[in-house]
Amino acid sequence: MSIRVGFASRSSRIGMAASAVALVVLAAAPFWGGRDDLQLLSQIYTYVALASLWNLLAGYAGLVSVGQQAYVGLGAYLLFGFAILGGVPPLWSIPLAGVIAALTAIPVAALVFRLRGHYFAIGTWIIAEVFRLIASQVSVLGGGSGTSLPAHIVLAIASTRQLRDFLVYWIALALVVVILALIVLLLRSRYGLALKAIRDSELAAACNGIDVQRTKVLVYIFTAFGTAMVGALIFFQRLRVSPDSAFSVNDWTAFVIFITVIGGIGRIEGPIIGTVVFFALRQTLADLGTIYLLMLGAVAIVVMLAAPKGIWGLIVERFGWQIFPLERTVVRDTGSAGAAKRA
Repeated sequence: MSIRVGFASRSSRIGMAASAVALVVLAAAPFWGGRDDLQLLSQIYTYVALASLWNLLAGYAGLVSVGQQAYVGLGAYLLFGFAILGGVPPLWSIPLAGVIAALTAIPVAALVFRLRGHYFAIGTWIIAEVFRLIASQVSVLGGGSGTSLPAHIVLAIASTRQLRDFLVYWIALALVVVILALIVLLLRSRYGLALKAIRDSELAAACNGIDVQRTKVLVYIFTAFGTAMVGALIFFQRLRVSPDSAFSVNDWTAFVIFITVIGGIGRIEGPIIGTVVFFALRQTLADLGTIYLLMLGAVAIVVMLAAPKGIWGLIVERFGWQIFPLERTVVRDTGSAGAAKRA
């Protein structure tokens, strides 16, 4: 008799193999896709990253924030500020924006973590509005109307528009892969167990020796770091930034919440499935104008009624499929037969 302990199951091994093949195909997209295809895929990657980070914050740590656009906008303005005022190459400004945003998140966390429940959610939105108002007063970056990256900075990155599109695409793909990998590693660690314990019951987690406040703050700082880098990349692709677009609650929080909820909150695969559904709806219904937003709302209501745990949550309940399993499985083999149970 032999005993194995691990995360992998048959479905997850198949899923990981399919994911590896898909990653290779997507990495080669500049060689088989057109410019519109690359831009669409880049947008999908950024939304997967944003939704995954929000899912970590709300789905695992129980911190429902409606102000994550604060760090999208902060990352965007830091990139433009470093590039235009500091002469820092935009590609180096992306990780630098993440570091500055993480440092900024420390005093912000000290403020908003005094609030609980819906007060916390409202507090994060107010912080985002403060950031937007501050950005609109920065005259060297265009004030309320915003600014664009100068042509000489853009040309210094890549000599042609096609090369720049390729570069942005590969950075977006690499960023979402790294973010997903870090989240998986985090949730598979003892720290991830602490997060889920806090989500389920803060009192019980504290009674078991978990430093609840410290754990929440660290997750908040990590999500700020990742969200700011994604925000910097989004507006590096757009080449123009303004307070209203950078700190848009609709684009960077409402859509992200929609994606996570319909895909499956508290599931790593949820934001991926939700993003695919969101972009499929957007590409199909965007020409309908305001009806498009009503249709999104109707889809969200139907999914929440039919599958409260999201599309991927329903799939897991029905078939037990997991691409990124987080529970350790103990497998005891006795001859040709084996028995498995969740640990």
